Amino acid sequence: MDTTKRSGIFYGWFIVAASFFVIMMTMGARNGVGVFVLPMSEEFNWSRSIISFAAALGILLNGVSQPVLGNLYDRVGGRKLILWGATVIGVTAFLLAFTFHIAYFIFIFGIVMAIAMSAGSITTGAVIVSKWFQRKRATAIGITAAGASVGGLILVPFTTYLIELIDWRFSWAILGSMIIVLVLPVAFFVLRNTPQEMGLLPDGDEAPTAAGGRRGVRPPGPLEVDQWRHAFRSWPMWQLCATYFVCGFTTLIMAFHFVPNAVERGFSPTTAATAFGLLSAMNTIGVIAVGPMADKVGNKTLLGLVYGFRGLAYVLLLTLPGQWGLWVFAVVGGASWIATVPLTTGLTADIYGLKNVGTLSGMIFLSHQVGGSIGIQFGGIMRDLTGAYDVPFAAAAGLLLFASIMSFLIQERRYSAKYQPIQPIAAPASG
Repeated sequence: MDTTKRSGIFYGWFIVAASFFVIMMTMGARNGVGVFVLPMSEEFNWSRSIISFAAALGILLNGVSQPVLGNLYDRVGGRKLILWGATVIGVTAFLLAFTFHIAYFIFIFGIVMAIAMSAGSITTGAVIVSKWFQRKRATAIGITAAGASVGGLILVPFTTYLIELIDWRFSWAILGSMIIVLVLPVAFFVLRNTPQEMGLLPDGDEAPTAAGGRRGVRPPGPLEVDQWRHAFRSWPMWQLCATYFVCGFTTLIMAFHFVPNAVERGFSPTTAATAFGLLSAMNTIGVIAVGPMADKVGNKTLLGLVYGFRGLAYVLLLTLPGQWGLWVFAVVGGASWIATVPLTTGLTADIYGLKNVGTLSGMIFLSHQVGGSIGIQFGGIMRDLTGAYDVPFAAAAGLLLFASIMSFLIQERRYSAKYQPIQPIAAPASG
């Protein structure tokens, strides 16, 4: 709709900044578990399969709990969930310093922290931001999602340095303390659930009026639902779930196995962590760049290209010799890593509306985490059976080709609210 702007900085951008920081700290700490794999496995004599199981279970439980907490989000708002989630994540990270048995690690990391991540995850941050923006939704979600990349860029090398300087136990304790001390105040004082709570409208617009023939409203899309279950009666929901399953498989297998794979190929732990940091840096560039592009040209074409580029990255990792494969994968694969988040969340909100976006995003994220859980466990099992990661990485490349094709087939212009014709507001009768 045609609207005028309020003066000053729209408070939604403070929501973006706070969500970015929360995601950077919580996901950066958890996703850096890869640098703990080798020192913890060496101390406790854990096989790669058993520690992969702990991570895979965590990913699966995180996905299973996401729709439940997404439904709770739609009822009570995201601010309370994020505060609760950040608190539990910080406490459990601190408790991992006292790991003494694989059962303890599975319970703390694979169960308690995993469920808490559903409340303080990139999905929750994307949903809360989506309610503050409409025209610039993909841009805002892209910036928010970049927090996960920046977390990897900063916290993975930082944690690696801590482990080498002190040990892995104190490193977990420091990460947990940082989340409690830094994240909770930001979330408490800055986050708000909707612009309406502060008397605002999405994008900082003024309320539309009937005056002026060019003013109007855009109707909802033909698939907008009052009940989240009804979304599964339409094909785009299944397409989004299928592609996000592949996204989870192909990102989380690397989040867990990238550093161990690089070390076993002859790179030092520091070099491996640096390459992962470069991957995260390129991820930041990719996810920020894709948002404004999506706001202008739509989501589904970019989503198909992102999956295609990620598949190419896996092919190059497997075929290029020596260091070339590692570094090229970090650049090409990294640019596509979290770029799927603003595109997938944007499509969900545009096609099915905002009323149930928390629950629907949770259901789609469930498929992501199921894929990630399978990918992590499959990678660990094949590594133990074959002594290398070639088989799971080749499987990832094949799945990404499927996801790319499936994304191109989404009928965005037919179903998305952003492409519905604007309906003018009737002028009030005179006299």
